[in-house]
Amino acid sequence: MSDFIQNLVGKVEGALGVSLQGEMQQQLQKLLQPETLQSILTQADQAGLGDKVRSWISQGSNVPATADEIRDILGSSTVHDLVQRTGLPADAVLTTLAHFLPQAVDKKTPEGTLPAPAEATKEA
Repeated sequence: MSDFIQNLVGKVEGALGVSLQGEMQQQLQKLLQPETLQSILTQADQAGLGDKVRSWISQGSNVPATADEIRDILGSSTVHDLVQRTGLPADAVLTTLAHFLPQAVDKKTPEGTLPAPAEATKEA
């Protein structure tokens, strides 16, 4: 998975023309943690965008998202945290995530289901 994240960060860097190594890579990895993916799905359901996020998780094609939809899916506080941690403007973070998050979630869920949280896996 880390090779995929590094490749994704490289694409983001190329799209934005800036270096994002380090903090942006860490933020992408955090968004792809099982607990965070579940939270993203819950937030998307509340925003009326659950079917869109489920398309990223399922084995079918990914329905694209706009930057505004990414803001609704992640929530303002998560977007604010990403802006603070990366030092990038909100528009750049949201546009980048709109382009790459569906693909990243799809890669993280190859079986078409959310991965089990780490605690549940340890107990099993």
